[in-house]
Amino acid sequence: MTGEKACRACKRLVEGKECVVCKGKDLTRNWKGVVLIYDPESEIAKKSGHAVPGKYALQIV
Repeated sequence: MTGEKACRACKRLVEGKECVVCKGKDLTRNWKGVVLIYDPESEIAKKSGHAVPGKYALQIV
């Protein structure tokens, strides 16, 4: 099991107590799936709404 938590606002996976993308503090360990965004101009990034490269949860449970 990973120590990462997902931000409920933007789904970014983080190790700390605050999201590095949206600065949100509402984090959860209940998430499923991972998408890695390298290019924010890619179709996957656009369709998922992620404008910042990084590791994101696919679903917050």
